[in-house]
Amino acid sequence: MIKVSDTASKRIIDMMNDDGFDATKDYVRVGVKSGGCSGLSYELKFDKELGENDKVFEDNNVRIAVEKKSFLYLAGTTLEFSGGLNGKGFVFNNPNATRTCGCGESFSL
Repeated sequence: MIKVSDTASKRIIDMMNDDGFDATKDYVRVGVKSGGCSGLSYELKFDKELGENDKVFEDNNVRIAVEKKSFLYLAGTTLEFSGGLNGKGFVFNNPNATRTCGCGESFSL
C-alpha cells in the first residue's frame, strides 16, 4: 500500500486539474528508477492509462498506479508535500530506504 497525506492529496488534485487530468479517473504514477546520488530515484507523473503490470491503490481521493517492480521498493511509503523553509515539493517517506540523499529524491536499500 502507498499512502497519500492530506496536504499531498490537496496539492496533487490541484495540479492534476491544472494539467487537464481528472483525479476521479486518472492516476498518479509513482515509480523507481536507477540513478541519483544514492543509487535509486523516485519518479512521479500523471497518467490516464494503466499498464498490464500496474498495481493500483487509492488513498485520500488519489488514485496511484505503480509498476510491480517499483512496488517492491515502495511498499509502505507515504507521499507527503512539504512547503517549509527548505522549499516546496513532494517527499517520499519510505520505510524501506536505508539511506537517502540530502535532496530526498534518491535512496538506497
